Amino acid sequence: MRKKRVYRKHYSPDSVHQRVDIGRFINALMTAGKKTVAERIFYRALDIIKEKTGGSDPLSIFDKAIENVSPTVELAGRRVGGANYQIPIEVRPDRRFILSVRWLLTASRAKKGMPIASRLAEELIAAAGGEGAAIKKRTDTHKMAEANRAFAHFARFNKKKKKIGV
Repeated sequence: MRKKRVYRKHYSPDSVHQRVDIGRFINALMTAGKKTVAERIFYRALDIIKEKTGGSDPLSIFDKAIENVSPTVELAGRRVGGANYQIPIEVRPDRRFILSVRWLLTASRAKKGMPIASRLAEELIAAAGGEGAAIKKRTDTHKMAEANRAFAHFARFNKKKKKIGV
């Protein structure tokens, strides 16, 4: 039986900056379908970033934060010969972006005692500077992948134990 065809998803840009990545970030930030609330939170976070960094461009800090948090490798579970192995695999660019967004939002939601816009702004500033909870999550993922590098040779096999290429 053939596999189902995978269609590319079209993402809509945000209303202010006309950027697709910001639109996707706002969609991930959104809860219970309240997009206007999510937009208000994100743009307020950009204003807070501009205040805290002394007027520097908040979009460049956002881009730097996404770039710093994006993982290059992750672990995938594979069953080989009755045993489960955690195999390090490269992360596709699309998944790399959504993982970094998810980690940034999880880290900012975990903080308590402030409005979400200021928590998000703090996390974005910290991630752009190479620190914070989201950076720690990426570092932990890379360390686990490095520790399981010995099982990387199992990545040649797909789930049906059929050799790919070679």
